[in-house]
Amino acid sequence: MQTVFGSVLFERLDDVAVVTLNRPERRNALGGTLREDLVAAMDAAEQDSAVRAIVLTGAGSCFCAGGDLKQILAGLESAEGRPLRDKVRPQRDATLLAVYEAGKPVIAAVNGPAFGAGMNLALAADIRLAAPTARMCQSHVLRGLMPDYAGTYLLPRLVGPARAAELIYTGRIVEADEAARLGLVNEVVPAEQLMPAALAMARTIARNAPLPVRLAKRAVQQAHQGGIREALERETAAQNVCYDTEDGREGLRAFVDKRDPVFVGR
Repeated sequence: MQTVFGSVLFERLDDVAVVTLNRPERRNALGGTLREDLVAAMDAAEQDSAVRAIVLTGAGSCFCAGGDLKQILAGLESAEGRPLRDKVRPQRDATLLAVYEAGKPVIAAVNGPAFGAGMNLALAADIRLAAPTARMCQSHVLRGLMPDYAGTYLLPRLVGPARAAELIYTGRIVEADEAARLGLVNEVVPAEQLMPAALAMARTIARNAPLPVRLAKRAVQQAHQGGIREALERETAAQNVCYDTEDGREGLRAFVDKRDPVFVGR
């Protein structure tokens, strides 16, 4: 059954939630109520214990065109005289973090252009699949702005600081095939296979025990913090938690019994 959160659609397909940015008339730009609606939809996926993976995509021919520039300009003009820090609306942080900090793996099905903040929203997902029509661009500099939605944090971690600097400073468009070569997306698949491929990957993940996946997600995100000893400590602490779960014991028993495990999420 599909649920509508304003400008965002939410649908649960067994153990996978599909979250769709649904503002196609504005190329799914992050304006109107879309930011708050996305936070609400991601929270619904988080709170639903049956959901073990999330697919994020856009309605129509665009994944997300970025910020709604008309709305941003109107907001800046109305904010004339306010302190500088108050001119950027705090919903931006909440929207990005709702994707990045989701406790369940997020697969972005990038069905078309992902520009500016839209590119960074895709980068906040754990895994990205793209259609051949997908194009990515750090377009902020072209508008006299600098990256937001954590672009300066996410992009260097995927492509390295030098390549990130190039993409940010030039604002050039990256086509789908180059995005795959650079590591911005995991794979490019034919447009008609994009959602089936994203759902198949989500279901593969969903078959695994949810707690180790959740803990592994956090460990991967923290991999650049500290050195190898800190990484070992995080892994050991998380593994000890897994050993004390029903799923941990079930996985080991199933291996010994030479059968498929049945994970229950405990």
